[in-house]
Amino acid sequence: MHTTRAEDAGMSSQRLQRLGPAIDACVKDNRLPGIMTLLQRHGKIVHFGTSGMVNIEASQPIQENNIFRIYSMTKPIVSVAAMILVEEGRFRLNEPVANFIPAFAKTKVYAGSGALGLQLVDQQPVMTVHHLLTHTSGLSYGWFTDSPVEDLYRQAIPELFLRERPLKDVIERIAAIPLLFQPGTKWRYSYATDVLGYLVEVVAQMPLADFLDQRILKPLGMLDTSFQVAADKVPRLAQIYASKTLYDPYPIPADSVPLIGDVTLPTRCPSSGGGLTSTLADYLKFCNCLLDKGTPLVSRKTLAWMTANHIPNALLPLVIGANELDHGFGLGFRVATDLGKARALTSVGEFGWAGAAQTYFWVDPAEDFIGLMMTQHMPLEQYPVQQLFRNLAYQAIVD
Repeated sequence: MHTTRAEDAGMSSQRLQRLGPAIDACVKDNRLPGIMTLLQRHGKIVHFGTSGMVNIEASQPIQENNIFRIYSMTKPIVSVAAMILVEEGRFRLNEPVANFIPAFAKTKVYAGSGALGLQLVDQQPVMTVHHLLTHTSGLSYGWFTDSPVEDLYRQAIPELFLRERPLKDVIERIAAIPLLFQPGTKWRYSYATDVLGYLVEVVAQMPLADFLDQRILKPLGMLDTSFQVAADKVPRLAQIYASKTLYDPYPIPADSVPLIGDVTLPTRCPSSGGGLTSTLADYLKFCNCLLDKGTPLVSRKTLAWMTANHIPNALLPLVIGANELDHGFGLGFRVATDLGKARALTSVGEFGWAGAAQTYFWVDPAEDFIGLMMTQHMPLEQYPVQQLFRNLAYQAIVD
């Protein structure tokens, strides 16, 4: 990866030198397997660094062309796909999801528990596409314990996103679970983008993977991004790790990788919420599209709409479990809204997202700045390297 002198992009080379040792410390003694980081400002790559291994057991260093499971960094790509169809007049965001996926017309809403079990009521208002994009739909992931509906998700999870199962069946199984709350009344991170991806497939009248390939991946030259890693690319696929304590990462077998399974196998149920694999170079192309106001995929007005905060003040702060978040949310992206509430250096209007295996990106229009990090480790919470990376990046801006 060719880099430019930091001063040519309004940054300090001396200050950027703090980044390397800090990232190295994250992989010291195998705390994390390996990390790759990139910073771009004013169209110039001012930092590219690698540290550690992509495969510890094989002593294989992390390299620029490695392929990573990007998990929830899939969500922004699928959200852009949905907005392409909105721009073509194929649907509107305030239309009911049930117009396109009839199974959701029967989905009830949890309203409490009684002697006879769960009390269920009709949707009021009905779930719309906007609810899916903003994670205010009432869907969930089954990660928490604050509702008996979460237990129903946990019971269903072993049946979801098995690679041989049709996507329609998976989405209809999700529709059979009651909503945790009435659409639009709360924020909950969820399978909403997976539902959105199937809606894209229905509206586009073609498999989701084909639509993404034709309308996003090929136009941007993202030739290493896919729901399946082709046989000739498998040697570049990063080994994914987990750990229970510090210093003990252990490899996760391919067929046991959470949520998405073995990405070297074909899938009939591509996960729009977390199923794509990609490289740092490929995802940088997507980030540059976003920084260029959506060109050539969507108009600047559409991207501005997507990267505005859509969450009412009454629903803030957003929370995931016990964790209070420091941002708002747009149509597929988190959005920085208040510098005083941010827990790492940023700008108002900066947006991005992360993946469950610690992949991470941001796009900052105000500073003409992109940050991108690839690694492959779960669980996300154990090593909070993302804030460290962002602080060390922003502190190097000097113009």
